[in-house]
Amino acid sequence: MPHSKHATGAVAERIARIGNQFAISGDFLYGEELCNGHINTTYRACYRSEDGLEERYILQRINDYVFKEPAQVMRNVEKVTRHITWKLMRRRGRCNAGQILTLYPARGGRSYIVLPDEGGMWRCYNNIEGTHTYDVVENTRQAYQAGYAFGSFQELVSDMNPDDIKESIPDFHNTAKRYEKLLGSVAADVKGRAADCQAELELLAGWADRYSKLTDMQARGEIPTRITHNDTKINNVMLDEESDQAVCVIDLDTVMPGLSLYDFGDMVRTATCEAEEDEKDLSKVKLEMPFFESLAEGYLDATNEFLTQSEIDNLAFAGWLITTEIGIRFLTDYLDGDLYFRTEYPEHNLVRARNQLKLAQSIDEKLPRMQRYINRLIKSYKTQYKKAR
Repeated sequence: MPHSKHATGAVAERIARIGNQFAISGDFLYGEELCNGHINTTYRACYRSEDGLEERYILQRINDYVFKEPAQVMRNVEKVTRHITWKLMRRRGRCNAGQILTLYPARGGRSYIVLPDEGGMWRCYNNIEGTHTYDVVENTRQAYQAGYAFGSFQELVSDMNPDDIKESIPDFHNTAKRYEKLLGSVAADVKGRAADCQAELELLAGWADRYSKLTDMQARGEIPTRITHNDTKINNVMLDEESDQAVCVIDLDTVMPGLSLYDFGDMVRTATCEAEEDEKDLSKVKLEMPFFESLAEGYLDATNEFLTQSEIDNLAFAGWLITTEIGIRFLTDYLDGDLYFRTEYPEHNLVRARNQLKLAQSIDEKLPRMQRYINRLIKSYKTQYKKAR
C-alpha cells in the first residue's frame, strides 16, 4: 500500500499552490505526500466542488536528475495515454473497471507546467479511486492480475510505431552497459564503499558473459523492438480494493522503445517473491513457482497472440537478467553515494543489491522449470486456437 501522511503548514500550502496551476475546480481541502516511490515527488490533493462533491488528484514532479529531458518524457506519456484512450473507445469498451490514467491541462495549455520555485516540472493525473497497490505480491491471484495488466498494456500499444516514442533514459535496460558503469564506480570508489561489496562483485563478474544476450539478439533483428512500460513493478498496477482485479497501469515515465522481455522480466522480479526488495533476511528471498506460474498465465493470456517465438523462448531468462540488472543498479548507486534511488539509511542500496542478487540466484536455479511451464502454456493456446477453427 502507498505510504502517505497528511500535509500541514508550508507543505500543505505548497500542494495548494501547485494544484492551482491545473484545471481543477473546487476548493482545496487537504493534501498528502505519497511516499512509496523511489524517484518522483508525489502529492495527492483533495478538492470540494460547489455541489459538495470531493475529488482527489495526483500532483507529481518529474525528477530531472533521472530524466534529463522531462518535456520529452511528457510527450511520450501524452502519446501513449491518448492512444490507449482512442483504442478503448474504438472497442466501445472501458479499461477494466473503467478507469484510465488521464492528464489534466496546466495553465498555459500544456499537460505540464514548469515551476522553478517548486522544484521544476509538474503534472496532474486523475486519482484512481477505489483501488490500492501492493509492494509485494501476497497471493497467486495478485500475481495473475499483475501479469494480465502489463500484458494488456503491451497489447494496447502494440500497434504504435516505436519510432514515435523517444528514449527517456538511453540504454535503460542495457545490462552490459549497466555492468560497465558499475565497474567504473568500483574503480572511482568516491565514497570508499567498494570494500563492502566484494562478494557481490565476484558473483556479478562470473555472470558477465550473459548480460548482452538480449541486446545482441535485438541488434541482429531476432527480437522485435516494441513500445514497453519498462517499470513493471507490482506497485505500478492499481488493483480494485474489493476484488483485487487489475484496474489501471500507472507510472508511465519510462515508456519507450524496448523489448517485451524487459517488462516480463521486471514482473518476475517483483511479483514472484514474497519478500520486499530491501528485506535483510536473505533466507526469505526466493522465487516462488506458484506465483511465477500465475504471473505467466496472466501475461500470456493478454499477449500470446502477438509475441514472437524468440520472445517466448527468452521470457524466463529475462526474469533472471532484469533481476540481476536491478541488483547492479542498486550496487552502483551505493558506490556513487546514493544519487538515484531514495534511501532511508546509509546501507539501504547495498541491502537492496544483496537482496536482488539472491533472488537472481534463485531464478537462475529454476530457469529450466520456468521455461518449461511457459512452453506448456503456449502449447495450450495453440491447441485452443486449432479447436476454435
